[in-house]
Amino acid sequence: MFKPYPTLILLTLFTGCAEVQPWQRGNLAKPQMALDPYPLQSSLRAHNYGSREALTGAASGAQGGGCGCY
Repeated sequence: MFKPYPTLILLTLFTGCAEVQPWQRGNLAKPQMALDPYPLQSSLRAHNYGSREALTGAASGAQGGGCGCY
């Protein structure tokens, strides 16, 4: 018995792939198209949050007391 669902899922996945031409890459490289418009500010906020909440990560060795103070 033929089940159309796997075929339909595969077709849906493969239709989302598109080759970007070199002259179109300039439009995609604009700052408005960035996922994070302020990467430095986001990184500093994540560092401060991690330090305040006493979290440790692989990228930062900063630790805090967890009390919300610096």
